[in-house]
Amino acid sequence: MAENPAAQVAAEGAPPQPGVSLWNLDGAHSHAGFSIRHMMIANVRGEFTRLSGSVALDEKDLTRSRVEAAVEVASINTREADRDGHLKSGDFFDATKFPKIVFQSRNIARHASGRFILTGDLTIRNVTRPISFTIEEMTPQRKDPWGKLRFGVSARGQLNRKDFGLAWNAAIEGGGLLVGEQVNLTIEAEFVKREG
Repeated sequence: MAENPAAQVAAEGAPPQPGVSLWNLDGAHSHAGFSIRHMMIANVRGEFTRLSGSVALDEKDLTRSRVEAAVEVASINTREADRDGHLKSGDFFDATKFPKIVFQSRNIARHASGRFILTGDLTIRNVTRPISFTIEEMTPQRKDPWGKLRFGVSARGQLNRKDFGLAWNAAIEGGGLLVGEQVNLTIEAEFVKREG
């Protein structure tokens, strides 16, 4: 890792390396969504509305870039207040004790399809597990009306919530469980180039 210039940039206080640019996540124009099966019938969707993050982008070799991101658990929104309250409780995320979900990249590889696979460590409730995201789109850099450079990324991933200690469930009449285990993740991230 130490030989990766983007990793050096991502380290706190490290000066920018040649060919590496720093970008901040624009939380107002980004989306961290999820879906999970409810009562073995339909997928329920939700999102986290407060996001932060950064990219150390290696302009010459994207596989040497680094990504860090976090969401505030208390910002969870499934459009149902009681459900959101339950998700923030100790049965699930325990937002008071574990206020953030954090992702830190470890590797970016180009898939045979031409897409990139972003692999890293995801920490939920102080439990860290590896996770991979398929980067489905990365838009070209463009200037906004105020002269700032921006680019966007669309990505998808999956996890099993029980791997992170989110094990609460309830049996339903006729067999089966109230909440599914597999969680599908969708990320729409917009980044703005850091000035200076």
